[in-house]
Amino acid sequence: MTTRCSQEGEILYQLHYLSKVIGLKFEECTGISQSRLELLTLLYQVDEISQSDLQKKVNIDGAAITRHVKQLENKGMVSRRRKPEDNRITLVKLSNQGRERIESYKKEKERFMEEMLVNISTEERNVLLHLLSQMKKNIENIKA
Repeated sequence: MTTRCSQEGEILYQLHYLSKVIGLKFEECTGISQSRLELLTLLYQVDEISQSDLQKKVNIDGAAITRHVKQLENKGMVSRRRKPEDNRITLVKLSNQGRERIESYKKEKERFMEEMLVNISTEERNVLLHLLSQMKKNIENIKA
């Protein structure tokens, strides 16, 4: 007796696999996680921002933002300080080292994306974007 996965099951499996592997391979190739690069990119665009506003903009939970910011601070990429007028608020700022390093991270990200999409035509990329967008809408409409 052979077990065969439905086409839908195979699609789900492939998407799940890609979701896991892309993050791992991205970090391996660029030296930084996609989440941390997103944080640094946002910090690159502002002078200073509260940690809670940063959390909202990148849409991750409080524990994760604290963990990411602490690790980036330990690597000298960001600095944190308490807001003088309200000691409960932590302000985050990209360090000079972070500013310098973000350019190389962006270049590595570009290289990663090029290699990820090699041999996929512009037309195929457009179809893929359309399909992924439609799947995203469908998933958002699923009632839990």
